[in-house]
Amino acid sequence: MKKRILLCFMAILGLSIACKEEGKADYLPESVGAMNTLTVVIDNELWKSSVGDAIRENYTAAAQGLTWDEALFSVTQVPQQIFSGSIRNTSSVLYVMEDSLNVAHMKSNMYSKPQNIGVIKGRNKQELIDNINKTSAEFIKDFKTLEISKAQKRFEKSLNKEKALVDKFKISMKIPSIYRVGREEDNFVWISREIQKGNMNIIAYTMPENGFHNDSTFARDIIRMRDSIGNLYIKGSDVAGKNNHMITEKAFTPYVFPAEVSGKKAAEVRGIWEMSAYPMAGPFLTYIINDKENNRKLILEGFVFAPATKKRDYMFELEAILKSVQFNVEEKK
Repeated sequence: MKKRILLCFMAILGLSIACKEEGKADYLPESVGAMNTLTVVIDNELWKSSVGDAIRENYTAAAQGLTWDEALFSVTQVPQQIFSGSIRNTSSVLYVMEDSLNVAHMKSNMYSKPQNIGVIKGRNKQELIDNINKTSAEFIKDFKTLEISKAQKRFEKSLNKEKALVDKFKISMKIPSIYRVGREEDNFVWISREIQKGNMNIIAYTMPENGFHNDSTFARDIIRMRDSIGNLYIKGSDVAGKNNHMITEKAFTPYVFPAEVSGKKAAEVRGIWEMSAYPMAGPFLTYIINDKENNRKLILEGFVFAPATKKRDYMFELEAILKSVQFNVEEKK
């Protein structure tokens, strides 16, 4: 009997603690911070030392697939005594300090929501550096995932309601209303928006499920696929005697990574596009998604044209849109 009462008491206590934690999360303020920004909380002297060098090497490394070098994150450093008030509500935080412990882990929703705080402690500079290097890939992924979800939530405030993607491919994406469908073909949709010095673009099309046969030629096959689509649908200004269309930049082999989009296996491709007969270029991001339920590969691509302009955040917005794809969507009557 006593044992049963004790078990009941422990269950009630656990439920009470869980409710308190849930209640705390409910009352947290909304996190703040511009896209792709990281607040690094670290002592000024450590920031100027080899520890700060390790942080900069990992978190301000050049983002892949852009036309010029842009850092993964725009970093703001603050010492621990300044980390208070609204600064604590920043969505992405890296907290680094010397301590009696040697630990590194990610915490969520401590001061605001959604929020990720990567905590790195060490008993000396070398332990801090080791922990920074060891955790950077995982932490960067967590920070980026949070920023993607924040962007997608922001898109929901005003979504594009055009039905081209549903009609052609039975898919939907969280596309802001500022984007407009510009071209529709049997197996091709082009959606774009104007920006200050150019435009941002999304294209969608499909390929047969067995469209890529050999891993050893995968990169070349991707280039061939992109160039053929450019030749069919993405034409440039007329150039006398030449067929001017979008191609994959010849001097730059695209980066290819395994990925997962909407629960489906995919390949992520980042690279540079250019026009075949005219000096125009910009970054692109392509997802080749294995849509086995529909016996096809779905190709989603975002690309930017914005001369003499930083493009990291533009490409990040396109990534957030592409990753919001949902499959087998039926048009609402």
